[in-house]
Amino acid sequence: MRKQLIISLVGIMLLAYGSMAVVLISGSGPALGLDLQGGISITQRPKDGTPYSDESLDLAVEKIRERVDSLGVAEPEILRQGNTIVVNLPGVKNQRQAEELVQVTGQVYLRPVLQCQAIDPPSADTTTSAGGSTTSGPSTSGPTTTAAGGPSRPASGDTTTTPDTTVDGATTTAPVSPEPASATTTPGATTTTVASGPTTTVDVPLDQNGFPLQQSDPTTQQFLPLKGDDSVYCLVGPAQGTGEVFSDNASAVVLPTGWGVTVDLREGPEGEGVFNAVAAECNQLAESCPTGQLAIELDGTIQSAPSMNAASYSGGVEISGDFTPDEARNLARVINSGSLPVQLQLESVQTVSPTLGSDSLRAAWISGLFGVFLVLVFMVLYYKALGFIVAVGITISMSLLWSVVTLLSKTQGLALSLSGIAGIIVSVGVTVDSYVVFFERLKDEVRSGKTLRNSAQRGFTGAWHTIVLADVVSLIGALVLWYLTVGAVRGFAFFLALSTACDLFVSYFFTRPAVLLLARTKWMERRKVMGIEVAHAGGVA
Repeated sequence: MRKQLIISLVGIMLLAYGSMAVVLISGSGPALGLDLQGGISITQRPKDGTPYSDESLDLAVEKIRERVDSLGVAEPEILRQGNTIVVNLPGVKNQRQAEELVQVTGQVYLRPVLQCQAIDPPSADTTTSAGGSTTSGPSTSGPTTTAAGGPSRPASGDTTTTPDTTVDGATTTAPVSPEPASATTTPGATTTTVASGPTTTVDVPLDQNGFPLQQSDPTTQQFLPLKGDDSVYCLVGPAQGTGEVFSDNASAVVLPTGWGVTVDLREGPEGEGVFNAVAAECNQLAESCPTGQLAIELDGTIQSAPSMNAASYSGGVEISGDFTPDEARNLARVINSGSLPVQLQLESVQTVSPTLGSDSLRAAWISGLFGVFLVLVFMVLYYKALGFIVAVGITISMSLLWSVVTLLSKTQGLALSLSGIAGIIVSVGVTVDSYVVFFERLKDEVRSGKTLRNSAQRGFTGAWHTIVLADVVSLIGALVLWYLTVGAVRGFAFFLALSTACDLFVSYFFTRPAVLLLARTKWMERRKVMGIEVAHAGGVA
């Protein structure tokens, strides 16, 4: 028993202080939220008088999240509050960059595919000449592939693959143009040089391959990424129609060839008329649609590029291919949102100064440490020697908590906000309550005339049940807050729950063995514990 207690005590102390030492030596630490490190908060809402649907707003939030994630912002907040979308970007200081990042239209465009290629990430090198300016772009050499409804599969070697996604029937094999048209532009670096001036670097949000995120320009040719395959970009022509050609009843269904999407066309020239005009061009492999594929594009990303196997359609369209169930459902959402796109406008842009954030962090630390100091002074004065166990236990809890939050910041993008610090400070009360429950139970056992050794074991056994129930209640409250709320309250709930779970761990693996081992020493038997005379070993058991 004694050996197990020593192993438990030494183990948790090595884990806590060792992990904290690693964090400090490596210079790591939790990422800070908007209110602590500064940044930009942007509020958007639909333009007055424009129609929109809840599905359009939800998709707009998803598109903004994809763009923000590509920027690598730690713990961004993208919240939908009614018809308003709030985007908090910690650490972002360039207001223009932030505004471009969140500018999504929700407009779906139908654009002919001219070519698709698997390309390498762009080189950072940019060359300039005295006579003008040049901009570097990605290499377009390498295997050519076509777009599929689901994830595209680049061909090996120099072979060309054909699309495996169809509309209303069997696959149509379409050749791929070996070279993009000369009038096209490709995504590339953002460094340009003016003939007689210095080099100017413009910060532009980048995608996962290091290319600038494309704002949709339906009036010209563009290289756009294909969703589902990070390495494939397609050259698409000007838009020939919008998602408004579809009705809002698109649904993911199981077809004989696998998962697919079915959707009805709107009647009249704005629906069937527009769609059939585009379909005829692609089905006949005209110059404006040499691959026979039609890109369904939303905010600079090709959601799917099915091949057109008929020149005209009446009533409905069936898109089939190598879809997973989730991909089919997401494509149906895109099509439904395109039938009633949301047009967002900036309502407010708020910049939080890093100085203000550092002041808030300093104030939080001072208040938190001062409060913990007062609690520890009270515990030492009231519980005498056992009060020092509380002090050591709190340092172990804080070391573990700091290390876990740092790890989550590195791996999951978690950020420590002012509300999170409030949750940690509140959890100190939960932690101290666990010690109070144990020590008061120990006090009752000692009063009954039992030895300190027997009182410690019996006291913890009786107190542990109460500690677990109290912490579980705190966890339930934190989980309910986290699930039902958004924003700062959610951060408070998460850190409160994390701190409470840490308290359970420390109570069992540190407080229990520390008190039990201390109770076995003759030094404690010769002292008054909490002002009460302790019975000797020959006393009542």
